[in-house]
Amino acid sequence: MGRKSPYPEEFRKDAVALYRAVAGRRTYAAVAADLGITAESLRTWVRKAEAQSVPEGRDGSGSAAEELARLRAENARLLKAEQEWRLEREILRRAAACFAREVK
Repeated sequence: MGRKSPYPEEFRKDAVALYRAVAGRRTYAAVAADLGITAESLRTWVRKAEAQSVPEGRDGSGSAAEELARLRAENARLLKAEQEWRLEREILRRAAACFAREVK
């Protein structure tokens, strides 16, 4: 196991929050340089925070049957939504064709 971090927990949480606030605009190295730490330390803290924020039921604690049931329900919902989108697209295509005939 690794050694204990010389940085207090509050500092690590603040560093992670700062990185998340500027995510996409600044790199780990840039944020870490501002804080006087290494980029790898910051990266490790961010990954640890992300792992701890996994929503309940998705961390592998549920049974395989529960996960399968959840995925099947989600798949059914997505298939139904896709059918609705296809119907909507077909209706819009017909409306556009009618409009095009009227404009000519």
